[in-house]
Amino acid sequence: MKAATSLVAGQRAEPALAEAAVQAALAEAGLSRADQVILFLTREFSRHAQPAVLAAARAAGCLSVSGCTASGLLTERGWHLDQPAAAALVLATDDAPPEAAAPVLSYSGHSRLPFDWQAGVVRAGLIDAEAATWSHGRVADDGCAECRLPGLRARVVRSDGLRRIGEPLAVDAGQAFDVQRIGGRTAADSLLRALPAEWRARPPLHQIAALRDVDGPGIAILSINADGSLSLAEALHPGETINWAIRQPLAAEEDIRQALQAARDDFPTAATIESKAGPRVDGKKPPNFAFMFSCIGRGPLFYGGEDRDLLAFRDIFPGTPLIGAYGSGQITPLVGGNQLFQNTALTLLFESAHV
Repeated sequence: MKAATSLVAGQRAEPALAEAAVQAALAEAGLSRADQVILFLTREFSRHAQPAVLAAARAAGCLSVSGCTASGLLTERGWHLDQPAAAALVLATDDAPPEAAAPVLSYSGHSRLPFDWQAGVVRAGLIDAEAATWSHGRVADDGCAECRLPGLRARVVRSDGLRRIGEPLAVDAGQAFDVQRIGGRTAADSLLRALPAEWRARPPLHQIAALRDVDGPGIAILSINADGSLSLAEALHPGETINWAIRQPLAAEEDIRQALQAARDDFPTAATIESKAGPRVDGKKPPNFAFMFSCIGRGPLFYGGEDRDLLAFRDIFPGTPLIGAYGSGQITPLVGGNQLFQNTALTLLFESAHV
């Protein structure tokens, strides 16, 4: 298998950017054509994505082009948020048995996870409101597209960057999306008492969440109301137990580094070399390539002008081709089905299923 990426930016959202990205990726991989292309474009392409998708297909010599527009793009070499850009991953794949399939890469331009994507097929991918999506070289009319990568295994690494604060608390009273009392206090008082002192005067709600499940997504806090209640993005019911949690850059960076390193340690060894001192292990076998689906509120905007999640990936998986995008939600496979996370970095490490 061969894989390589490229990220190209320009002053205007033109098909030539997609063509140049594919051509540069082909050259990096030493290929004249690709079997599959993953193409991500910035939001400037949303209303006229089809010409760019066709340009990428012509440059790659194949129609298996899938992807979406997004708020920003990244590869192992860097990222772009503020100008038109195209990111391409080209793959030359082996023939593969259908049973050796990775999670279905899924892209949506809706604001919520489509109902029929929540169960059944294992999915991983990105949601960005009003995004254009495409598969098999054609833009999808319904805003949803998917791509299968047979013959590959994928290790899913999720980092929500949330640090739990305080003890678990019982929800005492609530109605629909407003919760009135938690842990014997007004909901607002319960939250403020748990926060760091410097956050209490003006709580940064975008960095705070309620957790009802250890592995589930955080519930966003929309507002602190005058009556002491909180308005949440999801309903909480009396009798449920929640934890308050916060996001801070240093804790989030540590979280993703630990998660990626654990995945790295789980890879098989690359080789065992005999020497005068005896056999020694010569490193770990790296993944063939990887995806990173991140949140527009998590990357450089969260880390003060640099994407420390990307830096962590490069440190732990040096030289591994990576393609990704920043959106409003990350489609994440869990044991009970697929769920939508926010403010999360979802990394997929792909390796050939062939021994």
